[in-house]
Amino acid sequence: MAVRAYPWVAATLAVAMVGLALLALGRGEYGRWPLTAFVLVVAVNQLVGMIREFAAGEYGLDILAILAIVSTAAVGDYWASLIVVLMITGGEALEDFASHRANRTLTSLLERAPSRAHRVAASGVAQIVAASDVAVGDELVVLPGEIVPVDGTVLSNNGSIDEASLTGEPMPVSVGAGDQIMSGAVNGAAALRLRATRVAAESQYQRIVDLVREAQASKAPMVRLANKVAVPFTAVALVIAGVAWVVSGDPARIAQVLVVATPCPLLIAAPVAFLAGMSRAARVQVVVKGGGVLEILARLRTAAFDKTGTLTHGHPQVVAVHPQDDGPHCADELLALAAGAEQFSGHVMAGPIVAAAQGRGLAVRASSGVVEQAGHGVAAQVSGRAVRVGRRAFAGAADGEAGASSLHLPAGRLAVHVGIDGKYAGWIELADEVRAEAAGVIAELRGGGVEHVMMLTGDGAATARVIADAVGIDDIRAGLLPADKVDAVRGESRRPVMMVGDGINDAPVLAAADVGVAMGAAGATAASDSADAVIMVDSLAGVARLVTIARQTVRVAKQSIGIGIGLSVVLMLVAGAGAIPAVVGAALQELVDLTSILWALRALRAPRASR
Repeated sequence: MAVRAYPWVAATLAVAMVGLALLALGRGEYGRWPLTAFVLVVAVNQLVGMIREFAAGEYGLDILAILAIVSTAAVGDYWASLIVVLMITGGEALEDFASHRANRTLTSLLERAPSRAHRVAASGVAQIVAASDVAVGDELVVLPGEIVPVDGTVLSNNGSIDEASLTGEPMPVSVGAGDQIMSGAVNGAAALRLRATRVAAESQYQRIVDLVREAQASKAPMVRLANKVAVPFTAVALVIAGVAWVVSGDPARIAQVLVVATPCPLLIAAPVAFLAGMSRAARVQVVVKGGGVLEILARLRTAAFDKTGTLTHGHPQVVAVHPQDDGPHCADELLALAAGAEQFSGHVMAGPIVAAAQGRGLAVRASSGVVEQAGHGVAAQVSGRAVRVGRRAFAGAADGEAGASSLHLPAGRLAVHVGIDGKYAGWIELADEVRAEAAGVIAELRGGGVEHVMMLTGDGAATARVIADAVGIDDIRAGLLPADKVDAVRGESRRPVMMVGDGINDAPVLAAADVGVAMGAAGATAASDSADAVIMVDSLAGVARLVTIARQTVRVAKQSIGIGIGLSVVLMLVAGAGAIPAVVGAALQELVDLTSILWALRALRAPRASR
């Protein structure tokens, strides 16, 4: 399969093996002509491709590659020609692989899209139909744990949905008759009835898919660093070669100049630096999907962050336990009993409560007679005690009961109330906590030259403000849907823009940004596939490390190109004066190449000052 997909790579390797076999047999002279003929065929193929690119208004390193192949073949250094050919054909294969890899985003999103619905027939019986067959006005039933297939209006009196995949908000949302819900949300523990207000193709989830497709199609192609100097370097080489020929009257001077003008500092040194930078990023658990990503990040001016799951951990945690004033139950007993009742519940708050009890070393006691009322809470018998966990009224709190009637929680906090043996016992406070490293990452980005930092979130303004103040962000855009986030990034004038996010809801904006960075440790596949870089550990610190690595990588790449080109220009001038024969020039050029490559490998190491 790979051989058929990349025939030039396979052919180059096959020719190289033939040449090496002849060398091993002491018949290296027989390999000269077939290897030379092959590299010239490749040069002609590159020339055809270059002409087509010029016709399309594009330019790059093709002319330099052709000159490198022809000049080295002309002086008999056909092995050097073959190495250049291998780099060219292998580079094309890697670019093709990157393009195919990008298409996985749409595949992932389409696989996650709701494919079926339970439509209520005239007889009152729910029938399974394709989501695309749902019409506006149809009554649907969404079973517990199912994805809402289309946008609609809730008909049920009480229900709960998880909109984390759409807005990024981890807290469950209570819904009732008349509320509007969007496709892509996940239903809670009770069946939910709704009336379709949009067909599947026009609903929110499909909009996300369309936005990713549009954003990826409109993203400008990345310009390789070497392309910026390809044309002037080629022009200088041709001018020096032409002047040397005219002044000396010897056409051999052209070959002598061109053989030391091979573009290895451009063809090899810069890519080696970027590969080294990508390898260094991988060592800190950040996967970068191409050297062009590092090039853009090195010029970063604006950084945008999602809130939930990015600046925060993305899942609620117990931050405090508040027994009822003058009540008989201490905090540990209250938490242990609540965990016993919640241990088999699928509610989003159940897991954190059980985890908090276990984290304190408390025994999660056996429960029986568990009854879960959607939108209200869980009732169970725990070690002979009647325990109710959920809403304040469900837990048995009286309207005027101290500590229960008027909780003034900070934005982003949530109270889960507990009743024991028919009496209100207290409440458990949960919050989606800010990542400990978030403020430091923002400060480091600002210190490194990022001019503007903003938060793009689907959450409410009050909660967003609390998180933004904690991490040092002034520009807050709250209450945004995926399309709004895309508009915010596209409308930013201080470019390049980096977007950091997680989850399906961030896939469109990650694709629309100049560089999208996904929190991929537990994020949605769609977000990771849309992103240009993926942080594989659950820490935001990788963002600052990635930007630092990008800046050093580009700096080293520029230095390696400068060293290679500078030495090549000096050698061209000397060769133009007739002081360097072609064979000696080829050997000297190899030293220039080696110097440039070794310098480029410095991108693998962190600067001494930052260690």
